[in-house]
Amino acid sequence: MKKYLNLVFAMAVISLLLSFNNFSYKMGGEPWAKEQLLQPADLAATLKNTKIKQPVVINIGPSGNIKNSVLFGSTQEKENLDALKSFLNKLPKNTDIVLYCGCCPFENCPNIRPAFELLNQMNFTNHKLLNLSHNLKTDWIDKGYPMN
Repeated sequence: MKKYLNLVFAMAVISLLLSFNNFSYKMGGEPWAKEQLLQPADLAATLKNTKIKQPVVINIGPSGNIKNSVLFGSTQEKENLDALKSFLNKLPKNTDIVLYCGCCPFENCPNIRPAFELLNQMNFTNHKLLNLSHNLKTDWIDKGYPMN
């Protein structure tokens, strides 16, 4: 009986830990985990290597288009967020997805949170946020990374 109780306790602890990111967002944290931030150099290398599987790159802001990205526009606008949802409904939940806006630093961006939260709510499992901590120009374009 003691082993059974220990197993139940361990499973409860694991469940709480897995849910922590969701709770932290509701308590004022971000909807993404630290490991869901993708560095620009890593995405640029992936886009340049046509021999590997390419992620679906989604532009959710007013900035320029990274190579092969799909433009939805500012997801602070309901119609753009709805269009994104319709697009995502057609994708398998394990699709590699990279979101980016690039209009401004994360703390000021009105677009990344609604879009990332939508992916979380839709139970996608392989989505990341491009870590454009300043903006698209500084963190991507000025480094010569690929654009459309």
